[in-house]
Amino acid sequence: MANASSKRIASQNEAATRNLLYGQAISNLLALVVRLLFKRSNLLSAKIIFFYGLSLAISQFLYQRLVRMGTPKRDSTGALISPGDDLNQPGVAEWLFDILYIAWACQLGSALLGEWVWWLYISIPTFVLYKLWTSIISPMFLGRSSAPSADDATAPQENVSKRQEKLRKRNERGDPRVKAQASRRE
Repeated sequence: MANASSKRIASQNEAATRNLLYGQAISNLLALVVRLLFKRSNLLSAKIIFFYGLSLAISQFLYQRLVRMGTPKRDSTGALISPGDDLNQPGVAEWLFDILYIAWACQLGSALLGEWVWWLYISIPTFVLYKLWTSIISPMFLGRSSAPSADDATAPQENVSKRQEKLRKRNERGDPRVKAQASRRE
């Protein structure tokens, strides 16, 4: 039997995949309609066909991947077996959504604004290089400096929970609730 959390994830995933279907259909249809109505002269340009086909292939691949990841699995009676991967979680699913949104923006933007919008695809490898640099390359080769920084000197040496930190601050302000708790413990 599925718990409430699994049911919530399954319903969110179903809504997300339905929205993905609408987004995929609308972005492709609008791009084609705008090209047919307003840019008919360069509709069959080899460059436009290549870039639009590449963008369509990317968006279709990502759409199918996200749908496969997020589709809940049910048995023959309709009972929930597995909610699928949570599409709202950070990480790979989030990046797939971002790339899909860029593909849709390129399709619509090139139809509305011009062919220079295809350069927006450069933001994807640029972001990947930035993440690689900040999370892997820079720490590996540059490392942290051996001298303690000013932030390290002011940071408390012991691990204190958020609740303990709140109580300490209240105690410093002279909050009577904290003093009452301290007297009860003694």
